[in-house]
Amino acid sequence: MKTSIVWFKTDLRLHDNETIVKAIAQSEKVIFVYCFDDSHYKTTKYGFKKTGSFRTQFLLESLQDLDASLRKLGSGLVVVKGKPEIEIPKIVQEYKAQKVFAKREVTFEEKQTEKLVLEELYKLRCELETFSTSTLYHAQDLPFSIKDIPDVFTNFRKKTEQDATIRAVFKKPTKVNSPVIVEMKLPTLQELGLKFTEIDSRAAIQFKGGETLALERLNHYFFETKCLSIYKETRNGMVGADYSSKFSAWLALGCISPRFIYSEIKKYESQFSANDSTYWLIFELLWRDFFRFMFKKHQTKFFLYSGIKSEKKNSKSLNEKLLSQWINGKTPSDFINANMLELKLTGFMSNRGRQNVASYFCNELNMDWRLGAAYFEEQLIDYDVCSNWGNWAYLAGVGNDPRGHRYFNIEKQASDYDKSKVYRDLWLK
Repeated sequence: MKTSIVWFKTDLRLHDNETIVKAIAQSEKVIFVYCFDDSHYKTTKYGFKKTGSFRTQFLLESLQDLDASLRKLGSGLVVVKGKPEIEIPKIVQEYKAQKVFAKREVTFEEKQTEKLVLEELYKLRCELETFSTSTLYHAQDLPFSIKDIPDVFTNFRKKTEQDATIRAVFKKPTKVNSPVIVEMKLPTLQELGLKFTEIDSRAAIQFKGGETLALERLNHYFFETKCLSIYKETRNGMVGADYSSKFSAWLALGCISPRFIYSEIKKYESQFSANDSTYWLIFELLWRDFFRFMFKKHQTKFFLYSGIKSEKKNSKSLNEKLLSQWINGKTPSDFINANMLELKLTGFMSNRGRQNVASYFCNELNMDWRLGAAYFEEQLIDYDVCSNWGNWAYLAGVGNDPRGHRYFNIEKQASDYDKSKVYRDLWLK
C-alpha cells in the first residue's frame, strides 16, 4: 500500500502507539493529521463550553511537542480545523491515500464522528482501520465479553487481574517516510472561541502538554523522587505536586499510555522493590479501564439523568444561584469553596476534592448531576469522557456504586484530609 494517513485524536504520542506502528509497517508514505473538531468548541446544552481554555492550551502544547518529535523522524504534523468528516477526506484526496489509521472510540459522540468519517472515506475507496490504544488491558484479552463485564469494579478487577495479561508496549518508531510536510500552523485560542487563562501560581502542578513532558513527569515521580513507593499513603493529599502521580492530564490526551506507565512500574519494582503503593497505581489505572469498558457496554446510558440505574435518586432541578455559588466557591462550606476555586483557577482538583464537591452537588444542592459533570467537562485539564461521566454517575447513585447513593460528610472529610487547614488557607486567603 502506497500512502496512509494517521489521524490523531486523544493518542498524541509516539511511544506505545499501535496506530503509528501499523501505519508505518503497511505503507510507503505516512501523513500525520490532527483535526480540531468544531463540535469540541461549542457550548453544550448545559450551558458550558465542551472544551475550556485550560485544556485547549494543554492540547496546543501537546501538538507542538508531537510535531517536533515527528520532525525528528523526517515527518511533521498536518493540522486542520472543521468537521472531521469533511477535513479528513480532503487530506485523503490531496495525498491520494488508500487507508486511514486511527484510535478506536467507545463513547457516543466520538463513535458518531468516526462513523461519518468512515462513510465519506468509503466514497473515496479509502479504508479506515482503528486500534484500541487507551487502556491497560486490551478489550480482546478480557475474561468476559463487553456485554458480560460486571458492573461492580471489584468483580471486574479480581477476574481481570487473575485471568488476563497486559500486552507489551509498542516501540517508538525511529524513522518515518513522509512527503514534505510544511510548517505546522495551530489555531489560536481566539480562533477556537476561547480566551487565554493563566494557571494560578498556587496550582498543585503547572501542567504543560506533550509526550516529552509526560515522560519527564514519570521519571521525576518514579526514579528521581521515588514518590511511587509511598503513593498509597500520600494519594489523598491536596497540596503540592507529588502527593499523587498527576499523570491524568497526559493520560487523557494520550501523551502517555497506561501500558507504558505499567511497564515503567515493573522496571521500578525490579529496581527498588514492589509494595502496596506500586500496586496501587496499577489499581488506579484499572479503574480508568473499567469506566472505558463500562461506556463500551452501556453506551449512551451514562449521559442520561437516570444513568445505568432504573430509578433516580436526586432532583432534576436547576437553581442558577446555587450553581453559581458552587462554581465560584461561595457555598457555606469552606472545604467545598477551596476545591471549587482550585478547579476554577487551575483546571485541576485532587481526587479527594472531586468526590467531595460532586457529593455536595448531588446531595446538599440536590441538582441534576449532569450539570456538575458538564462544568467539569469544560474546566478540567485532565477531562476524560469515561472517567468524568462515570465518576459523576457513581457519586450521584446512578452509576457503578454497589452501595447505591454514597454520601460524604463534608465536615468530617475536611477534618480528615485538611486537618490543619493548610489547603483551605491556600485557596481562601
